[in-house]
Amino acid sequence: MKKNRTLIFGLLILMLLATLVSCAPARIHSGSSTNEIDLNVNATLDRFTRDVKGASEFLASAKGVLIVPNVIQGGFFVGGQYGEGALRIGGNSVDYYSLAGGSFGLQVGAQQKDIILVFMEKEALDKFRSSTGWQAGVDGTVAMANIGAEGSVDTTKIRDPIVGFVFGQKGLMAGVSISGSKFTKLAR
Repeated sequence: MKKNRTLIFGLLILMLLATLVSCAPARIHSGSSTNEIDLNVNATLDRFTRDVKGASEFLASAKGVLIVPNVIQGGFFVGGQYGEGALRIGGNSVDYYSLAGGSFGLQVGAQQKDIILVFMEKEALDKFRSSTGWQAGVDGTVAMANIGAEGSVDTTKIRDPIVGFVFGQKGLMAGVSISGSKFTKLAR
């Protein structure tokens, strides 16, 4: 009986590793170039503004926008996530960041997602930029956006200094949190 449990556990670990490897970008360990990051950021922003009504107007009123495309998240009781992205001010990339996070608990599987943080106040943006390692929920509160009917953003009801969106290949994801995720400026 114990031998069967060990075999099943081993098979689950192998399946998880195979899933993570197949989902991971080819250069996740060596880091992406700024050109690669910018191309992925552009594609994510295009999809976000195309698929979410009101997104363009909302982003236009932001002081800064951090876009972290292709965040890989996976776990088997212990989970982790990693991604690299760009901070845009006035439509231009001004800094590059990595996102890393870990979690514990009942979790099995892997997924890829995009994370967008919208800084609505200059003070919140300045605090983020001056930090050596900014952690969501500790150094700043991120209000996860509520998406209305037909995938629209109601910009009249959002009053938080930092608003977060988690966006997957199949649209916005509800009920997710980025608390505990750490954002670190990349030397590029």
